[in-house]
Amino acid sequence: LQVDLWQPSSPSHIVEGTVTDLRVPQNTSRSLLPFLQRANIQYTILISDLQKAVENQTGVRPYRNRRSLSGYNYEVYHSLEEIQSWMHHLNKTHPDLVHMFSVGESYEGRPLFVLKLGRRSRPYKKAVWIDCGIHAREWIGPAFCQWFVGEALQTYQTDPAMRKMLTQLYFYVMPVFNVDGYHFSWTHDRFWRKTRSKNTRFRCHGVDANRNWKVKWCDEGASFHPCDDTYCGPFPESEPEVKAVAHFLRKHRKQVKAYLSFHAYAQLLLYPYSYKYAAIPNFSCVESAASNAVNALHSAYGVRYRYGPASSTLYVSSGSSMDWAYKNGIPYAFAFELRDTGHFGFLLPEALIKPTCTETMLAVKNITLHLLKKCH
Repeated sequence: LQVDLWQPSSPSHIVEGTVTDLRVPQNTSRSLLPFLQRANIQYTILISDLQKAVENQTGVRPYRNRRSLSGYNYEVYHSLEEIQSWMHHLNKTHPDLVHMFSVGESYEGRPLFVLKLGRRSRPYKKAVWIDCGIHAREWIGPAFCQWFVGEALQTYQTDPAMRKMLTQLYFYVMPVFNVDGYHFSWTHDRFWRKTRSKNTRFRCHGVDANRNWKVKWCDEGASFHPCDDTYCGPFPESEPEVKAVAHFLRKHRKQVKAYLSFHAYAQLLLYPYSYKYAAIPNFSCVESAASNAVNALHSAYGVRYRYGPASSTLYVSSGSSMDWAYKNGIPYAFAFELRDTGHFGFLLPEALIKPTCTETMLAVKNITLHLLKKCH
C-alpha cells in the first residue's frame, strides 16, 4: 500500500510511540482503514476530504482581483503577487513609516522584498528582523507578517506601545522569505516546503531554507539527500534567498537586536539552541522574554503555547536561521510555531487567521518592549 507521507517527511521517521500524519490517496483509503484496525494502530481522521480543503484555499476567487488595496483583507491568504502589490502600495501611501527594498533575488529571479517599518526619528536606532514563510506551505506565517505591518500602521497614532515601538526601533519585515516555494505552493503543490533550486544529479527540486545556514550545517536533524524535505543543500548558503538575508543581517549585525521567524505548526515559542542541548549565555533574559510573551498570547483566547530551547522543546536540527542569528550576535532570537497542534496543520482555515494573528501580535509586542528594557 503506497501512502504519501505528509508529516513527518519520510518513512524513516515513523517509529513506535510517535504520531504520524498521513496524506492518503482517495482510492486507497478504504483498504487502509481495515489494515490499521487489524494492525491495532490507533488512528483519527482529521480531514475527511483533503483535496476539497486544499481547493477551498487555493481556488480562483474573482473578488480578490477586484478588491482595492486600500481595503486589503488581512483575514484571507494572499498569493505572492497580491502580497507584493500590497507592499508596493504601502511604500507609496505611507512614506513616513514604510520603506520597501530588496535584499536580492531568488533562484527563479524573483525580488526578495523587505519592508523597513519605523519613524525616522534619529540617525541610529536598534532594529528587529521579522521573517515569515521560510517553509512554503506554512501560509499562516506570511499572513502574520502582513497582519503585523497592517496593525502597526493602523494603531501607530492610537496605541502608545506601538508608537513607542515604531519611534524607538526599526522593524525589517520580510513577509515571504521563500518566494519561489510559496508561489509553487499556490500553483502546483499546496504542501511544498523547500526552495525551488534545481539539482544537477537528482530530479528533486529545492533545499530546506531552514537547514541551509552556516551553523552546524548538515549535522543532526538535516539530510544530505536532495529528495528529502530537510535537505541541507550542497553547501551552507547555497540558496540565494538564504545568502541574501544572511548578508543583510551580517551587514546590520550591530543594529539588529532581535530576530523573529514565524513557522507553523505546533503552538511553540522557541529559542536557541536547535542543534545542541545546552543553555545559551543570556538564558535568563531570553527565558524571561519568552515566558512573558507566551502569557501575553494566552490572555487573548486562552490558547496555550509551550516555550523553551528548540532542541528540547521540539527536536534537534542543524543549520537553522534562529541559531545562525544568535551565533552572529543577535541576542534575542526566536522562532514561533503558530497554530494549530495538528488538526488542520498546514491547512489552517482562513477563519482562524484573525485570532491567531491577534494573539501572536501580543507576544511580539511583549518581546519588543522587553528588548527596550535592560535585562541583566
